[in-house]
Amino acid sequence: MSAVSIRLAAEPDLAAVAALFDAYRQFYEQPADATLALQFIGERMRRQESVILVAQVEKSIVGFCQLYPSFCSVIAQPIYTLYDLFVAPDARKTGAGRALMQAAHAHAQQNGFARLDLSTARSNHKAQALYESLGWVRDEVFLYYNKAVPGTILPA
Repeated sequence: MSAVSIRLAAEPDLAAVAALFDAYRQFYEQPADATLALQFIGERMRRQESVILVAQVEKSIVGFCQLYPSFCSVIAQPIYTLYDLFVAPDARKTGAGRALMQAAHAHAQQNGFARLDLSTARSNHKAQALYESLGWVRDEVFLYYNKAVPGTILPA
């Protein structure tokens, strides 16, 4: 397989990124929904609500990561949440995931973000090994909670 290159996603990449996003959601046990994936990724791109980096081999997009800007009140600095990272199964072990993580770090640094945060499934040991090999540190101090808000529908 050829070398992996990383770049910011652009509008012509929408269909390829949406297909990977749909596969990512299925990895986390969500039903396949290509229409939802296309709509969701398209809205993030059009509204510039996230940064999407893509991994490309030759002319094929084989992976992506998505960063959401946020803030940390404790350090009073902007941060990114690296919420999505996915590499197509046939492109794994090419270095695409590592390259995406490194590019996300570089992008954050170049744009004045103080930190990157992420969460992953406790059972996703391969991802955890990648993160730790890149210097990420598992939080042993804070517990994270969430609560669904039933009936909430975002405007299209």
